[in-house]
Amino acid sequence: MTTFLTVLVALAMLGALGMVIAGFVGLVRGGGDPARSNRLMRYRILFQAAALLLFVLLMTLLRS
Repeated sequence: MTTFLTVLVALAMLGALGMVIAGFVGLVRGGGDPARSNRLMRYRILFQAAALLLFVLLMTLLRS
């Protein structure tokens, strides 16, 4: 179970990093769609929240 949660935390963190990179690339290219930028930011926040919740769950399981 802890291995599975560790993998999920890593995937959520990579997802958040991917959204940051995608947003940065759109910013550098310029002339981007504001709706796309907002969507990427929402996804980043969701990935970060998922990573934090999974991390807390993992630490709780490892503590016991």
